[in-house]
Amino acid sequence: MLNGAMAVVTGGTAGIGRACAEAFLAAGAGGVLINGRDAGRAERARAALQTRFPEARVVVALGDVAKAEAAEAVMAEAMKQLGRIDVLVNSTGGNDLPKLLFRTAPAEIPGILERCLFAQILSCAAALPYLRAAGGGAVINIASDAGKIPTPGESVIGAAMAGIVMFTRALAVEGKRDGIRANVLTPSITSGTEHYDKVMADPFAGRIFAKAEKMAALGVVSKEELAGLAVFLASAAAAKITGQAISMTGGISAL
Repeated sequence: MLNGAMAVVTGGTAGIGRACAEAFLAAGAGGVLINGRDAGRAERARAALQTRFPEARVVVALGDVAKAEAAEAVMAEAMKQLGRIDVLVNSTGGNDLPKLLFRTAPAEIPGILERCLFAQILSCAAALPYLRAAGGGAVINIASDAGKIPTPGESVIGAAMAGIVMFTRALAVEGKRDGIRANVLTPSITSGTEHYDKVMADPFAGRIFAKAEKMAALGVVSKEELAGLAVFLASAAAAKITGQAISMTGGISAL
């Protein structure tokens, strides 16, 4: 399905990002670079993926892509190790717990925006010259439905996620003449991740998302299911799809 494509997954050492890396390799990607900040976790993820897909090229680039210099270094390393970037998946940030604004110290807010929003914008900007030079590629950003639906405790997180959505749509408009497609996934609660466990264990966030889960009449979405949608968007089957913000929520919302 992916016919030897080379993919970069930021935030790819755990959670949704790692699930995307695994799904890409299972769908025929020729190689994947996973990015993270923890060297031990990154190496464990790399080794597990390489063991499962021995014929693929699996490499790591460490760095906090919320910093411009790190984002540029990661994409340069991808070009060095993989030779090209066909697909960029940004699964960074989004790990802050919901908290009501009046309980959020002003000093906390820049960090939330940096982790959730800046990392994805900077990663795209750093990869863009390579995608343009190659004559195209697919960008898949992962935000959340907090960017579409106002939710108690997610005023700042929602602002960041809405920023990712609008950024991705504008990138799609700018990139189409260079053959670059850009879409964004906006899940709600996603099972099978450390963040899911953290959210559900929190007294405030757990109450909110327990209610959300009851609305998922089609079932709570797993990280593997979300990764499957990312594979589709990266494939030739989605060659005409760009600028879309796609919710996958099991029925929690219908936006």
